[in-house]
Amino acid sequence: MNNLGKMLLASAATIVLCGTAHAADLPTYQPPLVPSAAPTYCTDPIKFIVTDCPLSAYGITFYGTIDMGVGYESHGAPFNPDIITGVQELIRKNSTGSRWLATPGGLSQSNIGLKGVETITPGFDFVFDLNFGFNPYGLTAANGPKSLVDNNGVAQANQSSNADSSRGGQFYNSTGYAGISSKTFGTLTFGHQNSLELDGVIAYDPMSASYAFSVIGWQGTAVGGGDTEDARVTSVKYRVNVGDNLFRLGALVEVGGYDTNNGAQNSYGVQIGKDFDLGRYGKFSGDAIYTNDKNAVSASSLSAVQAAAFPNTLAATVSDNQSFMLLGKYTYDKVRLFGGYEYIDFRNPSSPLGSGFTNLSGYGVAFPNINQTAFSFHDEHLQIMWAGARYAFTSTVDAGVAYYHYDQNSFGKTFCNNTSASTCAGTLNAASFNVDWKFAAKFDVYAGMMYSSVQNGLANGYLHTNNFAPTAGLRFRF
Repeated sequence: MNNLGKMLLASAATIVLCGTAHAADLPTYQPPLVPSAAPTYCTDPIKFIVTDCPLSAYGITFYGTIDMGVGYESHGAPFNPDIITGVQELIRKNSTGSRWLATPGGLSQSNIGLKGVETITPGFDFVFDLNFGFNPYGLTAANGPKSLVDNNGVAQANQSSNADSSRGGQFYNSTGYAGISSKTFGTLTFGHQNSLELDGVIAYDPMSASYAFSVIGWQGTAVGGGDTEDARVTSVKYRVNVGDNLFRLGALVEVGGYDTNNGAQNSYGVQIGKDFDLGRYGKFSGDAIYTNDKNAVSASSLSAVQAAAFPNTLAATVSDNQSFMLLGKYTYDKVRLFGGYEYIDFRNPSSPLGSGFTNLSGYGVAFPNINQTAFSFHDEHLQIMWAGARYAFTSTVDAGVAYYHYDQNSFGKTFCNNTSASTCAGTLNAASFNVDWKFAAKFDVYAGMMYSSVQNGLANGYLHTNNFAPTAGLRFRF
C-alpha cells in the first residue's frame, strides 16, 4: 500500500481509539456533492457527538463510517480481514459449519473520506470525493482480490471467507473523482466512480445494497453488469435532470483498461429515468440502465498446482458482458415499495487476450490461468430480480423485508438442470429482513437476518447449499 493509503488507515485507527468514528454511508443515487445552503459545522467535541454537524472547513469535509457487529452463520467460513465484508453472509462454495463471527459492515462499508464543493462562478461548482474503505476489526484496506490470493492452493473446506471485488486495496477503493456540477447543466466527473448499476441498486434495493441483508449488495454480479470488478470504473460520468423534472439522463464511459485500474478493457453505460408525483397517491420513480463491458474479468483463487507454478497471482475468467436493468420504487406515506430486474448476457470475448495482465489490485494474472472459452457452446443468460418494502414506524425506526431470485440458463454443450456442472440451469433464492433504529444524530443500531440457498447449476461444487445468517450491529456516521 502506498503512503497515502497508510495515512488513511492510521487516521481510521485514531478515529476508532478516540471514539469519534463515522464514515460515509454507501454512495447515494443522486449526485452526492451538493452545496449546503446553511451548514452548521462542528465547533466542539460534544457537538460532534450529539448533533449531525459535519467536520468541515474551507469547503472541504472529512467524513466517514464505522460499522461493526456480530453474526451467526449456519454454514459459513472463517473471518478474513481482507475481504470487503469480512465474512460470507451469502452461501458460497466454501461455506462449511456453523459459527459465530465478528461481522463488519452489516449495513455499509466502513470508510473515511474527503469531499468538497467550491464555487467557480455562479451556477458552476468544482466538486470532488476521495473515499477509502477498510475493515474496522483489522484496520486493513478493503481488498477482495487479496482475499482470493489468501486462499490460493487451500482446500475448499479449509478456506477463509473470500470474494472478488472492485475494491482492490487502492487508497480510493470506494471513490476518487473530481468534476464540475451545475443545477442547470448537470454534473460531469472524472476518476474512479460507481457504475450506473451500483448507483441504481443502492437507490432501488429495499436493503440499500447492504452486505448482511442484500444478495445484490453482498455479491457484485448485479452492480458490475455481470462481474463485480466492474462495479467501480475509472471513467467519465455525466448526470443531468432535463427540464422541470421531465426526465433524467446518465452516461458513463470507461477511460483506459486494465492499466487504469479497471476490471474490463472497455465499457460504457447509459441510463434514463423519471420521478412521478402522484399527489395524494404518493410518488413513483423508475430507471432503465444498459451497460456493455468488453474483456470483463472475474478473478478467482488458484488451485494447488497453479499456486505452485505461479505464486502470489490470480486466475480469471474473461468475457464480454451486456446487461439491461429496470428499476422501480413507490412511496406512499410511511411505506416504500421496491423492485428491480436485470438481464445479463455473458459470451466469449470478441477480442481474446494474447497475454497475461495485472489485476486492478496489482496482482498478476498469468496467461495459462485465463479462461476465455467459458461460453463456447451457448451464451450464459443470468436473470436477477428482487422486490421488497420498508415501513417507517417513527422518524428514527424503520424496518424492511426483501426477496432476491437468480435464474441461470443451461449454457453447456448439452442441456442439464442438476448440480453436475456449473453450466447447468440453476437458481439462487434469498429472503431477508432488518430493523434499524437511529437513536442519536450520528448513531444507529440494527438487527436482522438473511437466508440464502442455491439449486442445480448454481450449486455445483458447493459443500452446503444454504445459509441462515442473522446479524446485529452498531453504526457511527459522521
